[in-house]
Amino acid sequence: MLGNLTGIHLLIILGIVVLLFGATKLPALAKGLGQSLNIFRSEIHAGDNKKSSDQASAPVAHDGTVPSHE
Repeated sequence: MLGNLTGIHLLIILGIVVLLFGATKLPALAKGLGQSLNIFRSEIHAGDNKKSSDQASAPVAHDGTVPSHE
């Protein structure tokens, strides 16, 4: 569906966005979008770090296996 978008389609979409939001509000809109992406990325990396630290803290027996908790 989105594979059929060409450069002219994107220019038309950009023109509609400019008409809807106005040229003065676009920088604020872009700044808010950038901040949202930064927060999203930091949360993704925080989740990855927590996951890797949980795996690193698992006890490992001398033969390389994880002991069962029976």
